[in-house]
Amino acid sequence: MWLTGAMVATRKPAGSGIAGASELFQLLRDGQPRTKAELVSITGLARSTVGLRLELLLELGLIEPSGEASSSGGRPPSRFALNPAAGVVIGADLGATHATIAVADLGGNVLETNRVAMPIADGPERVLTWFADSAMAILGSIGRSPSELLAVGMGLPGPIEHRTGRPVNPPIMLGWDNFDVPGWIMDSLGVPALVDNDVNIMAIGEKTTAFADTDNLLFVKVATGIGSGIISGGLLQRGAEGLAGDIGHVRIERGAGVECRCGNFGCLEAMASGPAIVAQLRADGVDVSSTRELIELVRGNDLRAISAVRQAGRDIGEVLAMCVSLVNPSVIVLGGSVSSVGEHLLAGVREIVYQRSTPVATQHLSIVQSRAAEDAAVVGACMLALGYTLSPEGIGAMSPRG
Repeated sequence: MWLTGAMVATRKPAGSGIAGASELFQLLRDGQPRTKAELVSITGLARSTVGLRLELLLELGLIEPSGEASSSGGRPPSRFALNPAAGVVIGADLGATHATIAVADLGGNVLETNRVAMPIADGPERVLTWFADSAMAILGSIGRSPSELLAVGMGLPGPIEHRTGRPVNPPIMLGWDNFDVPGWIMDSLGVPALVDNDVNIMAIGEKTTAFADTDNLLFVKVATGIGSGIISGGLLQRGAEGLAGDIGHVRIERGAGVECRCGNFGCLEAMASGPAIVAQLRADGVDVSSTRELIELVRGNDLRAISAVRQAGRDIGEVLAMCVSLVNPSVIVLGGSVSSVGEHLLAGVREIVYQRSTPVATQHLSIVQSRAAEDAAVVGACMLALGYTLSPEGIGAMSPRG
């Protein structure tokens, strides 16, 4: 589902024989056991062809016998299903000031997670070297071999060129502009890497974790910056250059004359991001210097902090009302550090979205806080890697076990 992520520097396909097997595998990757007869019926292929492809998938270790089906006479037929233990993927969420790494098996089950403070502004060589070392360490900690690693998914806090996976003029990522992140990971770890904007992978993670049956979802991250991930028709929408959902640099009414770090004036991010709210409160004489302190003030019922957060919600709602008209989501999810203040931000967003959107667009619209919370991004990164690994292209790059 998520294979539309930017991915380069892949391994060479192993041969045409695997191509047919990879197509058959797409029927088994959901984990539901099926017999050879059922696969013959579904595909319309000859029984011998299905048999050969099953043998190859067994040799690759991607499937395993999964009990027997009921017999109508004679020996009960064997069932086959995905083997979650056949390999692992690693997901990484590299934020402005933090980094999270997780290992997941082929069933999408997260096996281990590690979170540390890591400034993205330290530069690509230092941050990615830490990532590669940590990836090997976390694999070792759960008893998995580096040879079992099949792909990496990574989210970065800036614009990513969809075609190459390279950051493009990222405002808070000093030294990362046009850096070949997928190529660096391939050289260091020997596996394909899929790199995307962090809010896109948060949208994937939120859908996977909490909204599996929701096909139209808008995930909005409110933190150091503001951005959104758009899932429409069950698919992540990235746009022509991978920049869809960059709502933080849409002008809003209240922002007239206020300069944004992007160089323009009146951007949503300059008025409603965590640093923007903190700056406005400090200008009003409130003793606050960070988003964390802002959250503590709100939780302590400081009226000026609550008022500022609710106004930020209204500003965000001004832009989201337009998004509702454009993409018609059934769920809007607010995530990111500022969203942890809870109902005060949500109330401001809801006030404006329901006020300015048409009744038909909002009659079934839910605006909620992230349920996946801090796990959204790293789960999404794992799903991005997993989507490639289990795709025909990913399986085509594998070699049978010797």
